[in-house]
Amino acid sequence: MSPLRMPQGLSEPQHVDTGEAVLRFELLEELDGGLARCERRLEAALAALAAGGEGAERSRRLDEAADAAWRLIVQHEACDVCDHRELIARYHIPAEVLGRVGAIRPRRDG
Repeated sequence: MSPLRMPQGLSEPQHVDTGEAVLRFELLEELDGGLARCERRLEAALAALAAGGEGAERSRRLDEAADAAWRLIVQHEACDVCDHRELIARYHIPAEVLGRVGAIRPRRDG
């Protein structure tokens, strides 16, 4: 004899989005969007650095790449990812850039 089964329409409660569920979804979307923006900025900064430059121009590009890397690392931590080795490997972030991450630099006008 087979066991009785609850009718499929009654076995699970109706799906209702609560205000909390909607807010969580919106926050996750915002985190994802912020992460994507930071990734694009880092890629652009690393490409500019690879394009070359000397002296003050190279130093400025290194600072921009370090700032972009720092922002991406912060976004990763906001997503509860605290091991950044894979991130560094994926974007091939040079040690010269990593050495400047988080450094306080004087403001540059312009």
